[in-house]
Amino acid sequence: MTALRPERESDTSYGQQSYGVPGASEDWSGGAYGAAPRPGRQPQTPPYSPEAQAYPGGPEPQPHAPGPQPHAPQQPRPQPQPPAEPGPHAGSYGAGAGEPFLPPVDEETVALRIPDPPPSNGDPVAGSRAASRARRDGPAPGGRAARRKAAKRRHGRHGSAAEAPTAAPAREGAPAPLSRVEARRQARARKPGAAVVASRAIGEVFITTGVLMLLFVTYQLWWTNVRAHAQAGKEASSLQNDWASGKRNPGAFEPGQGFAILHIPKLDVVVPIAEGTSSKGVLDRGMVGHYAEGALKTAMPGDKTGNFGLAGHRNTHGEPFRYINRLTPGDPIVVETQDEYYVYKMASILPVTSPSNTSVLNPIPAGSGFTKPGRYITLTTCTPEFTSKYRMIVWGKMVEERPRSKGKPDALVN
Repeated sequence: MTALRPERESDTSYGQQSYGVPGASEDWSGGAYGAAPRPGRQPQTPPYSPEAQAYPGGPEPQPHAPGPQPHAPQQPRPQPQPPAEPGPHAGSYGAGAGEPFLPPVDEETVALRIPDPPPSNGDPVAGSRAASRARRDGPAPGGRAARRKAAKRRHGRHGSAAEAPTAAPAREGAPAPLSRVEARRQARARKPGAAVVASRAIGEVFITTGVLMLLFVTYQLWWTNVRAHAQAGKEASSLQNDWASGKRNPGAFEPGQGFAILHIPKLDVVVPIAEGTSSKGVLDRGMVGHYAEGALKTAMPGDKTGNFGLAGHRNTHGEPFRYINRLTPGDPIVVETQDEYYVYKMASILPVTSPSNTSVLNPIPAGSGFTKPGRYITLTTCTPEFTSKYRMIVWGKMVEERPRSKGKPDALVN
């Protein structure tokens, strides 16, 4: 179809119009092929021509065809509006032969695309925000395909991206994500070595030991006193109830059995006296023990002569003798029994002596200053405090024996 065709004589029908006549093809088809007809122009129906019917599909012979003439150039006419969407066969059908044939323009394939701006500082979230702003500012340039792709990026393939929650904005200057190999390398670098593991284990052992020691000290210094005070108070109340009810004490007492109450007014001490010096059965229960066994057996308060020896804790388990070192000569020490009150006056003190020095319990105790038989009392306890390495001894001499029927002695009243 690139050969020139002879000019038509008659312009009565399609195919008979001159190629150089302005609007030869546009008048019949309403403009360019595929374009909308211009307003005000109606397509003209060519009159019937026998010559046109004779050769409907091929070139027609012309009896007086002149020589080939150059096509008359078409006069450009202004178009009211450019076509909205050009068809696949854009251009004027039957354009002049002098003009080069231009292929139809497909905006969907040859239009330039403006890519989304790259992420700023390696931040994919910031890049997405920039792209979103660019899309909101105006429609995406390009043809139909570009607009379709832009719509898919905004709303997702099926519109699900619009419903997804907006991701939290990334922190400024956030580091780029690590590769899998780099992450494993950093994890191995953070793994502690053998020395670190050993030091942690030793530290945990020390911490555990310290906690256990703290608990043990709390138990010894606080809980044992609480429990011993409760037990001693219960024993003293039991003795007083028995005495008030008229129940008589037997002549001999069983180990651990209470039979008297010791009063030290200056130290505000009121503690029951039990038979024996067993730690578990007597002393650890907050009571004072009477030396009444074996070679260390001492006299009872009601004996005419002798040394009434007592032992008690200085620290923990009720600590009844903790402050006996504060006693001075003349301070009263009272022993209360079912029938009598025995009042002693503090005479002397031995601050430190060996635990094996049993002579302090003799009927005439050594080191006490007494030189002849009498009715004495001896208090023994551990020293220094919180240890049992040595013993502290306090002696006293009886100055009054008062029946309970006459009431309390002046040492307890005042």
